[in-house]
Amino acid sequence: MPYLKPERPEKVSAPTLLASKQRGERLVCLTAYDYPTARIVDEAGIDIILVGDSLGNVVLGYGNTVPVTLDEILIHLKAVRRAVQRALLVADMPYGTFHTGDDDAVRNALTLVKEGGAEAIKLEGGHKRVQLVKRLVDEEISVMGHIGLTPQSINQLGAYRVQGKTASAARQLIDDAKALEDAGAFAIVLEVVPREIAKLITESVTIPTIGIGAGVHCDIQVLVLHDMLGLSFGKQARFVRPYASLRDVMTDAVSKYAEDVRNGTYPSREESYGLPAEAAQELNIDSSARDLKTEKS
Repeated sequence: MPYLKPERPEKVSAPTLLASKQRGERLVCLTAYDYPTARIVDEAGIDIILVGDSLGNVVLGYGNTVPVTLDEILIHLKAVRRAVQRALLVADMPYGTFHTGDDDAVRNALTLVKEGGAEAIKLEGGHKRVQLVKRLVDEEISVMGHIGLTPQSINQLGAYRVQGKTASAARQLIDDAKALEDAGAFAIVLEVVPREIAKLITESVTIPTIGIGAGVHCDIQVLVLHDMLGLSFGKQARFVRPYASLRDVMTDAVSKYAEDVRNGTYPSREESYGLPAEAAQELNIDSSARDLKTEKS
């Protein structure tokens, strides 16, 4: 029987996400901020890769996402773009890039798409972002919405808290989701909302919902890569499941390296380069004796 080359997995796009929801398929989203991790995530079959402004917390050392700039997102986005083949690549619109008028917002979004290679952008907010979402969609820019806990609003919220805990707040979230769908958003992130409300929203809209701290009923789940791999510092949110503890692995490796350097066992003869015999003779260097003396010491 002739060998049949496996079919390449279908490239994920905004329309394929909708088709997946209609088929009842559960999809997966993760963040990535550099080439090697983005390549690993993409090759592992993750459906959506988000270059999120969470890079401020887990990569750049900021206390929250507010200081993140468009240039910082762009640098990391370009690196990720070079690695991603299959996943849908989405970039966050950082705080301040869509607050000074629709023209500025479109210009900044176009920068992420044209220069950074993003296939969609994400921005925070419900009803108050509807006109902007419509404008962006009219300019052929795919938009992912984001409601519930919106980290860019931390100075107004005061703390990261569960959103939609009252009946009126829950109704507002449902209305926000429907408004974003009507405006043309292709998906909506639901962050830190009661699972019952996330289920209602997921059933109320035809576009996919992306949950983070929003329960199992969302169409897609997303986590910050550094959180799930144990590379974040400080207390983790309830919804973060630690799938690995790479911080311990890295600490152990770095400590062993430092120990080997300090006791002279790194680099070994096999891990270094010798001078060719002809050059050693001309320079009157007995490289073998020198190496032997070093190894004995």
